[in-house]
Amino acid sequence: MSPGPTLEYQTARQETCFIIHPDFGRAGVTRTIEECLDEAAGLAQAINLEILHTESCKVSKFQPGYFLGKGHRERIGAQIEALKPHVVIINHSLSPVQQRNLEKDWKVKVIDRTGLILEIFGARAQTREGRLQVELAALEFQRSRLVRAWTHLERQRGGAGFMGGPGETQIELDRRIISDKITRLRREIEDVSRTREIGRRARARVPFPVVALVGYTNAGKSTLFNILTGSDILAEDMLFATLDPTLRRLSLPNGQNVILSDTVGFISDLPTSLVAAFRATLEQTTHADVIVHVIDISRADYEAQRRDVIHILEELGIEYERDERIIEIYNKADKAAEERVEDLQRRAQNAPNKVVVSALKGTGLKDLLTKIAAITARKRLEAHFEIPHTDGKALSWLYEHGEIIRRTDGRKGVCCAVMIEAADLARFEDRYGYHPQP
Repeated sequence: MSPGPTLEYQTARQETCFIIHPDFGRAGVTRTIEECLDEAAGLAQAINLEILHTESCKVSKFQPGYFLGKGHRERIGAQIEALKPHVVIINHSLSPVQQRNLEKDWKVKVIDRTGLILEIFGARAQTREGRLQVELAALEFQRSRLVRAWTHLERQRGGAGFMGGPGETQIELDRRIISDKITRLRREIEDVSRTREIGRRARARVPFPVVALVGYTNAGKSTLFNILTGSDILAEDMLFATLDPTLRRLSLPNGQNVILSDTVGFISDLPTSLVAAFRATLEQTTHADVIVHVIDISRADYEAQRRDVIHILEELGIEYERDERIIEIYNKADKAAEERVEDLQRRAQNAPNKVVVSALKGTGLKDLLTKIAAITARKRLEAHFEIPHTDGKALSWLYEHGEIIRRTDGRKGVCCAVMIEAADLARFEDRYGYHPQP
């Protein structure tokens, strides 16, 4: 049985890569070639690959067997021969046949965008569920390919196993064995998901609303999370620095406590296999009381990144433009052009769901917390009760289903102010017969 990906990298020699971005010249594409190459380079650097060369390649039509035409293959082949990279990255999806044929032509390992992202996820996932999800996605991806690098105990580097590594055995897994592993992994993920759902329901009984941070990878979610909660989770200028969800308590200006959740970043053309594998994790966002969409406005393509995130959220069943839980955070105002910041600040002035911030500098965060509080307060009421000392069950019920924000212990009983949802307030009145005081 495979032990799963490991976080240890081989440090003796840094692996090198050659990046190719296919330019299809499609009208309406909102990202420049430079931005696409920059993102591909960021993905490669996220798993410590040294980049020898990047280039775009105009593709007028797909070559069914090779993806690239003969002229492109010969020219790139000569560059590969001269540079001798460990791996060639095609910033697009390849069919199994195209991948194998390019490897034969260039005599070097070739991976596509999906394989690269899976490699990153395999190297970064730390929780058991995350590792299971990555392995499932990797096996689904590999089932249609001639498996070369899934080498079980002989693997020497982290990742999902597409790029190989020094000393690795070249083996081909039987498809029936892969299918059996996929079946086993799905069962294990279902078990973990059931456990997590039980945990989620238990947290739902704790009277703290959940605020989920979402956004494009490297938009600054983890930096914002750390500033707001005083945590020190990994927050680097790196794609997919965060994979596994992190939860912390946060106090809002009105005294209410919420649970803040930092989640995996999204990316354009996120592999379908990964969306499917991480659906259970991503769907936690759909249960959140507030969804904070963090947008990096320092990037020229920030609007394209915003649309990519919206697309994935809508795939999860969230009606983005109509969902009143969503707040858009225009982050990295300290790095963005002054005119852009001023324009977005004008737009945010009269919008209840937009705010310009700099998580790094801490500016705009008070406004953000106020907007979060305004949303969470919609579902909760402040009610005042005087509970006799002899009725401990009623007081315990309020602590379990509401949030006690003030309490005074008197001679006759406990005077308390509680933030509670209307449905729970009605249940309390019906069960214990107490009614809110003016």
